Amino acid sequence: MTLEVQRDSEHEFVGRNERGAEVRIGRNGQAGSFSPAELLQIAAAGCSAVTAEALITRRVGEDSKFRVEVSADRREGASELDAVYVNFDVPLDGLDQAQREALAAAVDRAIERLCTVSRTLKKGIPVNETFPIA
Repeated sequence: MTLEVQRDSEHEFVGRNERGAEVRIGRNGQAGSFSPAELLQIAAAGCSAVTAEALITRRVGEDSKFRVEVSADRREGASELDAVYVNFDVPLDGLDQAQREALAAAVDRAIERLCTVSRTLKKGIPVNETFPIA
């Protein structure tokens, strides 16, 4: 699968996949776009949500809505994140305490085993860039 990022104008880029999806990318604070660091966080939250969806809907209802919020620690002026925090907001009214704890444990296990983004961030992989010089 090929992904690309194309510059549209100053500080404005569009990321695309082969299925026709697009995402606006810009500098931190750029109106109407995500910064690259925000996309990294969204990827972590999205991967967790997709991974946990079946577990959650099976226990709280197939039509249930839930949110996954994400934030990060970043030192002032740093060009890296120090930690990413993924927090689920799931309506658990119909579950007793033991069921809630079992669901939380199952979600944690699934994310640890299956979430490509979180697993990759925890692993810390090399990123290699190439730039044409010839």
